Amino acid sequence: MSEKPVGEMSFEEAMRELETVVGQLERGDVALEDSIKLYERGAQLKARCEAKLKEAEEKVAAITLDGDGQPNGLKPVEGL
Repeated sequence: MSEKPVGEMSFEEAMRELETVVGQLERGDVALEDSIKLYERGAQLKARCEAKLKEAEEKVAAITLDGDGQPNGLKPVEGL
């Protein structure tokens, strides 16, 4: 498990660590206390991934298209 704070992770970093956490929990060879810590870390990582995906979706949604469907600029997105 990484010592890097979840809030500082990129989407890719959080996803990689989340996959590791899920793998460890699925194997079931982790002590109960460690499983609880892994689960908590996994929940934080999942939330981080969801937040980063939402940011990306909002940025994509903000791209405006011209009459031919070609990108021609950006419109402001509320909350960003």
